Amino acid sequence: MLIRPLCNPHIRLSCNPPLGQSTTLAPGKKSVRFTVLVESTTDKSLSVALWHNSERKENWTSVNLKPIEQSPSVITVDSLPIENAQQQWFAGDLNGNPKDNASISFTVTFRESEEEPWKWVNDQFSSSDGHIFYQAAGSPDDDLSKYFDGISSSLQIKKDRSDTPDTTLWHVSGPVRAASGKASGYSTIKLGRPTSYSGWFALVRLWSPWLAPRQGRGDFRLDKEAVLTVFQRQDGTHIAVLAISGVDDVLTLLHHDGDGNVVINARNDSENDGVAQLVLAAGNTLEDVVAATMYYARRIVLKYEASTGQLTEELKALQDAIKPEWLENWYDGLTYCTWNGLGQKLREEKLFEALDSLKENGINITSLIIDDNWQNLNHEGGNQFNNAWSDFEATPVGFPRGLKATISDVRNKHKNIQHVAVWHALFGYWGGIDPKGKIAQEYNTVTVQKKDGVAGGRMLVVAQEDVRRFYDDFYRFLSSAGIDSVKTDAQFFLDELDDAPDRRALISSYQDAWNIAQLRHFSAKAISCMSQTPQLIFHSQLPTNKPRILLRNSDDFFPEVAASHPWHIFCNAHNAILNQHLNILPDWDMFQTSHEWASFHAAARCVSGGPIYITDVPGKHDVDLINQMTGRTLRGNTVILRPHTVGKSLNAYNSYDDLTFLKVSTYVGMAKTGVSILGLFNCTAHPISELIGLDQFPGAEEGTYVLRSHKTGKVTLPRAAKDNSSYARVDLLKQGWEILSAFPAQTFTLKRSHEGKGPGEVTVANLGLLGKMTGGAAIVNTDSYVDQESGKLRIWTSLKSLGTYGLYISDLKQRSIEDDFFALVFGRGVASHCVKINETCENVLEIDLDRAWEESGSKADWSNEIAIEVVIR
Repeated sequence: MLIRPLCNPHIRLSCNPPLGQSTTLAPGKKSVRFTVLVESTTDKSLSVALWHNSERKENWTSVNLKPIEQSPSVITVDSLPIENAQQQWFAGDLNGNPKDNASISFTVTFRESEEEPWKWVNDQFSSSDGHIFYQAAGSPDDDLSKYFDGISSSLQIKKDRSDTPDTTLWHVSGPVRAASGKASGYSTIKLGRPTSYSGWFALVRLWSPWLAPRQGRGDFRLDKEAVLTVFQRQDGTHIAVLAISGVDDVLTLLHHDGDGNVVINARNDSENDGVAQLVLAAGNTLEDVVAATMYYARRIVLKYEASTGQLTEELKALQDAIKPEWLENWYDGLTYCTWNGLGQKLREEKLFEALDSLKENGINITSLIIDDNWQNLNHEGGNQFNNAWSDFEATPVGFPRGLKATISDVRNKHKNIQHVAVWHALFGYWGGIDPKGKIAQEYNTVTVQKKDGVAGGRMLVVAQEDVRRFYDDFYRFLSSAGIDSVKTDAQFFLDELDDAPDRRALISSYQDAWNIAQLRHFSAKAISCMSQTPQLIFHSQLPTNKPRILLRNSDDFFPEVAASHPWHIFCNAHNAILNQHLNILPDWDMFQTSHEWASFHAAARCVSGGPIYITDVPGKHDVDLINQMTGRTLRGNTVILRPHTVGKSLNAYNSYDDLTFLKVSTYVGMAKTGVSILGLFNCTAHPISELIGLDQFPGAEEGTYVLRSHKTGKVTLPRAAKDNSSYARVDLLKQGWEILSAFPAQTFTLKRSHEGKGPGEVTVANLGLLGKMTGGAAIVNTDSYVDQESGKLRIWTSLKSLGTYGLYISDLKQRSIEDDFFALVFGRGVASHCVKINETCENVLEIDLDRAWEESGSKADWSNEIAIEVVIR
């Protein structure tokens, strides 16, 4: 990482491994290759040196880096190019483990001639040291006291089997007093001071409904209670601490005591003495230790739910009522939500205006979410927490013909809309149930006391004995009106209940009633919102005994709050480190395509691995941006190009204030043979440059790959990560973003023609759809092979949507499109005018599938995928 220096705007220096970040070497690896790229307008002979403290922590020594004779293959994304800049590459190796510690710090100095003094990169570019961690071979230590000093004697510690290889796991438990009357029982127990760590990462309760990341490099100090903390140790290992809730009415969280100790805060709502439970794991990567704790937590929760009969009830609902249904359209269709786009005074005429605007602009949404303000309340407007729900039927003010008539018109006028969802709160509405309304007359109710705060006070809700009947009736009404999905919000109200009897009666009852009802009536087409509450995480979201649902992954998109936008992306990327292990698909919330931060949000949604919702004001749409996120199927539906894995932060220990890119990693396809995708986001107020090596793409450690930039369309030559010879040099301003993809490349030997002319060896890479932010995610299946009889190379691909199909071909400029290539779509030949060489990269062949499909005159059959085959002579 480097930001451009104010004192010398005509030079830029980038380093890999990066400054300001940590790099960990796998056990047994002792050599580090340092590569530095200097861009400047000088014609002087530059010198570059690496400074490090591998000999002794307090003593720094230098190693001169030598110019590279053959420059690496590099693509450049430049927001502030230096005019007439020359690139000079330097490299050098640091061999052997450090002598008296398992990690080292490093930085870089440079000078523009031998007569000039050396300049420290940290001073010139406002950067900080980089860090290298050397991991030892073998499993982590079995003794927990190696990792924590001063562990409380009241804790029971049991070493147990881990489901994650090369990790060591402990189950830790401590006593919590029973509740007495309305008062819950509480306990605070010291886990101990973490030893020999260089940094920590935590997910804290931002407030009751949401999680958010925190990082630190000094003493462990949290501003709020955490569900998860992970420590990066000087010996290269990581240790995770996960607090388990939702078992036997106990809520468990992590905090600190001001002296650097981790403490356990527990609340028990049961009338019996309880147990606070933690899972700890040590291992070589943050991913491994978080996975180990989550897998073990799932075992605990499922065992508890089976013993209490809760598992049986949900399984019965699945077997007896859920309709087998393909959920791809629900997950992968483009969705419109009414909330920000139409405002809070929702009317059916506003809804139709918005849908007509989308249609006029050629935006074919698949799903519609009718958000807040459709319900029949005892008050209109005012403080939402004072408004209570009266009747299942929609408000006559905004929907005078009734909900069914409105939904019927939506479906009749907009055939592309396959799913319609409505919003509601878990307790009905923000203010609960109207005591004078029809719902209160039909179901038993109870008055509950909420904690002091924004949502505090007393509220009427449906009582425990009637909550299942209530949800069953409500969702049956919605289904009869044409609704086939729901967004259920304000679920954190369960944890806002203040009195222990209400908490133990309602927390699990409402979760179970809602889950069974949404499975029975909507076949898992549900969005769980404001539900990052520990009891919900472990009771409802962690078990894998039912289809996964969509889960809001962070606080809201606030279009009018400028500072919220980079934080929104940063928060979502780090929350996903935990939430990737839940039985959910993370929802990064809606956004507006005509907004100042629109492309920043769009890129983040594309790499999130979750759904994409827009909430545009009617008439204010960026159609080009929408087309970069989506594709059109053979049937004319719009689909998003969603990667197969959840997008998450690659550098969890870097804080929001660090001058580094937020890197969001995701993946498409099978392990080691798929496409590795890296979203880069500048969340700072400064321009930042980084040298991104192929070695930073998870899953691309083995094999040969080409790197491609979405924004520029440029592609590197095929390289292997171990060669340290393939890079993207990315320079982004504030609000800047980029998506880089590493596509696997294969080399084939072809038979030469009878004249003996033409190349005999070719390297190809399937690029999916060009012009799409995650075009690699359009690839459903692909196969490349040399036909033994003809000696020709055949590349077969099944794609998720139409668009411009791209192939990297190493010797394309030596070939003739007319003589050396033949393309087929569903077995029919593609006209030559649909095939051309990409204008940006001379090694990329592109095929216009939209035109080829239209000219073929074919009709969509049972399959929604596009089959294309390219034959190379």
